[in-house]
Order: sequence, then C-alpha cells, then structure tokens
Amino acid sequence: MDKRPIGVFDSGVGGLSILRELRQLLPNENYVFLADQQHLPYGGKSERQIIDYSRRATTYLARQNIKLLVIACNTVTCYAKDALREKCPFPIIGTVPALKPAAEQTRSDSIAVLSTRATARSKELKGLMRNFCQGVKVLNIGCPGLEKVVENGKLNSANTTFLLERYLKKVKDSDVDYLVLGCTHYPFLKDAIREIAGPSIKILDSGAAIARRAKALLKLNRFKNTQEKRGKISYFTTGDRNKFNIAASRLLQTKVSSKKIKI
Repeated sequence: MDKRPIGVFDSGVGGLSILRELRQLLPNENYVFLADQQHLPYGGKSERQIIDYSRRATTYLARQNIKLLVIACNTVTCYAKDALREKCPFPIIGTVPALKPAAEQTRSDSIAVLSTRATARSKELKGLMRNFCQGVKVLNIGCPGLEKVVENGKLNSANTTFLLERYLKKVKDSDVDYLVLGCTHYPFLKDAIREIAGPSIKILDSGAAIARRAKALLKLNRFKNTQEKRGKISYFTTGDRNKFNIAASRLLQTKVSSKKIKI
C-alpha cells in the first residue's frame, strides 16, 4: 500500500476538471492540488516564465512527498514538461489536446481545437497536428479571456456567452464535426459550448484518458493505494484562497477549503 499522494498542478482552477476524472477512476488515492493563481494566466506568458513557475510549483509538490505528478495544464505541458522531467524523480503525466482521437473519428475530415493563445502557437500542438492530423483540416483557435471566466466560476454569464459565440463562429461556419477542448478550464464550459456549437458537433477533452494513464502508471510502478476508504484531497493556491474556494466549490459542486502558499 502506497499512501503517498498524487500531485495535480495547474495555473488555476481548470485542473480541477482533471482532478475530477482522477477522483472518479481512482477514489482511494490521496491528492494534492496546487493552483498557481498568483501567476495566472499562463497562456499569455513567455516560455521562460512558464518553465520557471512550473519548476517552483513542482518543487513545492515534491516536498509533499508525491508519488506521481499530473500536469493538469495544456500550456505547461507544451512548454515545461521536458524541463520538469529532467529534474523530477517521480513519473509525470502531461495534458495535451485530444487531437489524435478527433482526427481518427472525424467523418468530415475537419476538426477544431480551442486553447489558450500560448498552446495555440506552441510547437507541441503543431507537432500533434503534423503527426496525427494528416489529411484532416484543423481549425486552431486561441481563446484569450475564456480561462478567466472559469477562474471566476461564471460559467453562464453574459460575457461567457459573448466569448464562446465569438470563438465558435468559425466552427459553426465550417464542416467541423469534432471539437477538441485544449485547455483544462474548458470542460467546465462543455454544456455552454454544446448549446452554441450545436448537437452535431462532438466535444472531446483529455480528462478521462489522463486518469486511465495515471491508473496504468500506478500499477506499473506498484504505487497503488489499496486502502478501502476514500482518499483525501489537499488544496493549495498561490492566489486568493477565498476566491479559489468559492470557484472550486462551485465547479466541483462540493465544499472546498484551500491553503494559501508561496512558491
């Protein structure tokens, strides 16, 4: 039995969508969730800044004696995953947009991906498009501001609707039949996205696949926590803990209490 926690890291509350999937598949595991809200949003930062913030966050999580790290952020994965793996003694799982399954399942040979500006222009995303989307048209749409509405827990506000209609216009005017959510904040907007995009467009995110990968790595490394009781979750933020608690409680539909830290 390995009771050490799984570390989950994001720039904000978006990573809670990944934590939700992990918790559903691996309910007996303990978790440490860290949101680096002091430096949010990562989507507008330089590569050097993203790597620096990510290293600081990972160092803090390492002190919590984690056995596995899940980077619950597409932007961090695109820019800092390799740098983190060079220094960390534990396995690391990144989060990348689900372009491969979308490209495999599309019937119109046209898909779209919504992400932060940093992810949209990253070499990682371009590599995924090059490797898995041969013969498939990809609408690559950066969505500044969308991350922020989720951070505030305002999933159904007028501003949220305005932004979604703006970013989904190209999708609605195209032959796209699969829409990939390339930011972990966006699964919380899935209902609103579906309402605007229409029922004919299928929406994919990476959460369930990441949870399955975590389960496989725990088994491979003999890290599984075999306790019968439900595991515990510790929440940390580098930003305003009250703001985090309100947003996280609303998104997860359960009471969340966090601790403010410095990294």
